[in-house]
Amino acid sequence: MAPFIANSLGCLLLLLFFLASSSTTFSDALTDLEVQYIAHRQLLTFDQSGKEVGDQTAAGGGGLDPNLKFENPRLKNAYIALQAWKKGIYSDPFNFTANWVGPDVCKYSGVFCAPAQDGSKLNVVAGIDLNHQDIAGYLPQELGLLTDLALFHLNSNRFCGVIPMSFCNMSIMFEFDVSNNRLVGPFPQAVLCWKEAKFVDIRFNNFEGCIPPEIFTRPQLDALFLNNNRFSCSIPPTLGRSTVSVVTMAFNNISGCIPHSIGAMPNVQEIMLAGNSLGGCFPSEIGNLRNVTVLDVSGSGFVGPIPSSFAQLKSVEMLDISCNRMTGSIPEEICKLPALKNFTFASNFFTGVAPACSPQSRKDVVIDDGNNCLAGRPMQKPAKDCDPAVTKPVDCSNDVCSGGGGPPKKAESPTDDPHLPASGGMSHPPPPAPVHSPPPPVQSPPPPAPVHSPPPPVPSPPPAPVHSPPPPVQSPPPPAPVHSPPPPVHSPPPPVHSPPPPVHSPPPPPVQSPPPPVHSPPPPVVQKPPPKPEQSTPPPAKSSPPQPDVVLPPNLGYQYSSPPPPMFPGY
Repeated sequence: MAPFIANSLGCLLLLLFFLASSSTTFSDALTDLEVQYIAHRQLLTFDQSGKEVGDQTAAGGGGLDPNLKFENPRLKNAYIALQAWKKGIYSDPFNFTANWVGPDVCKYSGVFCAPAQDGSKLNVVAGIDLNHQDIAGYLPQELGLLTDLALFHLNSNRFCGVIPMSFCNMSIMFEFDVSNNRLVGPFPQAVLCWKEAKFVDIRFNNFEGCIPPEIFTRPQLDALFLNNNRFSCSIPPTLGRSTVSVVTMAFNNISGCIPHSIGAMPNVQEIMLAGNSLGGCFPSEIGNLRNVTVLDVSGSGFVGPIPSSFAQLKSVEMLDISCNRMTGSIPEEICKLPALKNFTFASNFFTGVAPACSPQSRKDVVIDDGNNCLAGRPMQKPAKDCDPAVTKPVDCSNDVCSGGGGPPKKAESPTDDPHLPASGGMSHPPPPAPVHSPPPPVQSPPPPAPVHSPPPPVPSPPPAPVHSPPPPVQSPPPPAPVHSPPPPVHSPPPPVHSPPPPVHSPPPPPVQSPPPPVHSPPPPVVQKPPPKPEQSTPPPAKSSPPQPDVVLPPNLGYQYSSPPPPMFPGY
């Protein structure tokens, strides 16, 4: 009985891991009252007329000391922005911003300058990296004056409030990471203004509402991390138009069906949908994802049998469908997939499994079949728990989410999905509880080495090792001339690394005198640990069209040449 009880608790690890990672490692955690106060102060500073922040130089900088001399008007605007930001900082335990004084903003800690990309050859603020500094405060709308900013790293701090719409002025934003903070509000609309954005990471915050369909139509976007927030609604059908190689939407409260357009995603290599309120049967179009190496749909209320189209996932290395209410048998073709290294289908209601799918049959694949209804296998559900699901199996041919099983259909136009999402209504791990302070720091993408011409494709896995069910399996974050291999985050139970997909992307603006490397850990994400799979680096993803010559100091930017930041501690 003891082994069964231990196995049946497997799904709870998803939630337990998250809660463990949610506990802050900082000594100066903010109380909810302090968070409300900081957010209130931010709103009081906003222009109530709704006007955007414009060029402040015409009015003399709004009361600046006339004795201050600036190299050019853009650096003067940068001074105004950074001084406004410093006033909005309420706690800086490492005194990181202590030298933010005087007109020479290029010497401020975490601020990096480079020649402007518009041909003017002016020296401008091109990058800001405050990762892992435990700073508490808010983002003033004056930051919109930093119109030449291409890199913005704020991961693992305690910033509160909303992301100002003035960030829309940062028209050449390339890499944006505000993960592991206490930011709130709907999906930041300023992100939708950035046509050149390659890497967007807003995980481990408290954003809520619907995910806008437009985010999946950004032409250059390569890595999108939305996990561990409070997003709801359904996944937009525009998902199929996305150019991303990595997308994580795990641990939100997203409901409805997986859009049929998912099969049209041209570049995706890693998809994380675990721990949501999805439901229904899987769409057979998932079988069209021939380049996917990691697919995690655990704990999201899916029902019915595994579609036969899953046998077309020729590149998949880690497949996790555990903690759902799936029935039927495990097809032999899935267990014989050539690249498969980790297959977890535990905690479902499967009654049959092909010989090739038994843990003893393939020594090169980690298989977890526990807590099902498999006769003759150890650690299975008791008959009284299996009977209700097994005697009344779901007919996916009548399910609006699946459109029927069988071989993959030609992917529908991602612009219009006729299958309206409907909540699955199945039991699954609840969405993560609100994080009262930034989760444990995790290093995030550092900047690229100077490159004066579009860099060649470089393999790139998004955020560092992504931990999934038991033993470690590394997973995603950033690519191209910006090295960012963040170290894994240790969490309570045994981690399982799952190789994330590579992502190519050109570097941001060049910097004439690169400051010392800045290591910035990307955020952790919690997920249940699966069996220990073997590591394997996924194939490099094609990089989008070359960017203008942009170079930031070494170790400061988005690059997937090594495992991306951990999605979940222990995943």
